[in-house]
Amino acid sequence: MRGGRSATAGDDAVLPATVARIGLDNYTGVTAVTPVRQYRRVLSSTHTLTWPDAAVVLPGTGSDATFAHAAFASALRARGVRTVVAVEPDPDAVVASYERALEDAAERGPVVVGGISLGAVVALDWAARRAERGFETFGVLAALPPWTGDPVRAPAAVSARMTAESLRAQGLDAVLTHMQATSPDWLAAALTRSWHSQWPGLPNALDEAGRRHAPDAEALVRTGVAVGIAAATDDPVHPHAVAAEWNRHLPRSRMCELTLDEIGARPALLGERAADALERALQA
Repeated sequence: MRGGRSATAGDDAVLPATVARIGLDNYTGVTAVTPVRQYRRVLSSTHTLTWPDAAVVLPGTGSDATFAHAAFASALRARGVRTVVAVEPDPDAVVASYERALEDAAERGPVVVGGISLGAVVALDWAARRAERGFETFGVLAALPPWTGDPVRAPAAVSARMTAESLRAQGLDAVLTHMQATSPDWLAAALTRSWHSQWPGLPNALDEAGRRHAPDAEALVRTGVAVGIAAATDDPVHPHAVAAEWNRHLPRSRMCELTLDEIGARPALLGERAADALERALQA
């Protein structure tokens, strides 16, 4: 089974091999977690929200722990979260590797979970099922929700399945060349890195993602966990309408918006917008 490397720093415990703790050098696998002195963030003169010490963040389809860390870590650390676990997907078992990391972190104490695209689907579904069993999750950071319910016609799922077919037929280099020519520079660089790292299991990972059901409208209505949604206003692969649907059906959610250019210029804005929305949801 492939997966990310793990390491320890300070008072951190060793995690399963599918988890990468990103801190000092998230490109070479040298990892650490920087403690943060601020443990509380004052939201108003009368209300203080205490965030948990740990967070687990999940990449999107074909993406990696490096991008998930870049998106979420600064917003989480600014709120006093000491340990940010960015999960490196196992391309032969993406969702299982995500859920193992979530369960491992939850066994150690309270946790906030987050994800991008497919990662948002898995994070929300896991937190909802955990709540049904009587266990609490602090909240969910859902960046760029890709679909609701059945993924068969969703743009992100269709793209994942078609890319898997192309990879099997043409090979990695040819598909990378096409992707790089048709994607913004920031996205092409991120996917070039992550696709190389997940090859040759990448087609399997994309197929799995493209067939993963998300919570449908009925399941969203039953979800009691607080959710902060970051929605792109101009992303055809992750339609704004999907994020708005999640926000409409979830009983405890708020949504913030941004553009693809803003994400490209500063990926951390994804996490900041999702965290701002979660804080609003928790106060509602």
